[in-house]
Amino acid sequence: MSWNDSNGNDQDPWKNKGNNQGPPDLDEVVRRMQEKLSSIFGGGGKGKGKGSGNAGNGGTFLVVSIILLGLLAWEMVYRIDPAERGVVMRFGQYISVLQPGPHIRFPRPIEQVVKVNVERIQTLTSDSAMLTGDENIVDVEVAIQYRIKDVKNYLFAIADPDVSVRRVTESAIRDIIGGSTLSFVITEGRAEIATNAQILIQEILDNYSSGIDVTSVNMQPAKPPEQVKASFDDAIKAREDEQRKINEAEAYRNEVVERSAGEAARIRLDAEGYQKSVISQAEGEASRFSQLYTEYEKAPVVTRNRLYLDAMEQVMSSSSKVVMDNEGSSNLMYLPLDKLLEQTNKKARDVDSIDPGIYQPATEESTRQRRAPRINR
Repeated sequence: MSWNDSNGNDQDPWKNKGNNQGPPDLDEVVRRMQEKLSSIFGGGGKGKGKGSGNAGNGGTFLVVSIILLGLLAWEMVYRIDPAERGVVMRFGQYISVLQPGPHIRFPRPIEQVVKVNVERIQTLTSDSAMLTGDENIVDVEVAIQYRIKDVKNYLFAIADPDVSVRRVTESAIRDIIGGSTLSFVITEGRAEIATNAQILIQEILDNYSSGIDVTSVNMQPAKPPEQVKASFDDAIKAREDEQRKINEAEAYRNEVVERSAGEAARIRLDAEGYQKSVISQAEGEASRFSQLYTEYEKAPVVTRNRLYLDAMEQVMSSSSKVVMDNEGSSNLMYLPLDKLLEQTNKKARDVDSIDPGIYQPATEESTRQRRAPRINR
């Protein structure tokens, strides 16, 4: 029989029975819950009236609401610094990258924002023994510096960026060292190896889509293994001695070549000066001869006498002998012997002061050679 049977039996399940054992009223349940919450947050006790209980319940609800709103704002508002990028993941799946500035996103667990510093330079070192192209073992230490250029690839394309960079670095260095000789690795090849390694590491990381930008690769001086270090030191010392000898030979060669070039230039300039002086002297004598010839044609006797007198004056002026002719004369002649002797001594001193390397006495052969061009003309 249903609860609303027509026989008059009242079997309404929402009404209390006569013995008050039915379910409580819904309003009563809500009121009791409010009283319990009010007592927990410092509300009025049982002795308070109904109005004070409602006021306490309202204050508690307001405080709880403010706290919830603050937590919600804390979870939804993100501020990204200029050196950072924010990676947004919704239920663990990549959504987008947030640029610097304030942003509002869904709270957790719906969305999560991971901040990544893209300006920080990270450094890794790798030290291991490697085999060179000429089958020698050498210890190589490399320091690599990198930064993040693509946040998405950096977080999701590779599992462990640091381990990946270290392994790629070792692989690239082994490839380059394996194609080089030991002498090249331990001497002048350090800078070239570091440059080639940086290019190769960047190419491999780009092929992996790692989102990493290699900024520098620094290679420390390569060292031989400890077991053969003494032999390597001797070899390096011998190589240094060889280079020193080569440098000394080059310096001596440059000195001799430069000195020879200077001597050759001096001789060439002296020859050119002598050439010009001989040509000028020959031209002057030819001009003088032409002028004398012109005067000779006009007055031959006078010109001959003039030439004779000039020649005698030139010859006798440098002679210490005195020719006298006092026949038929009774005059007393005065001879300045002191002046003549002083003049002779002065000429001797002038001859002695001439550099022997420059002064060369004229010989008959040299005189004939100098006169030969004038005779031909």
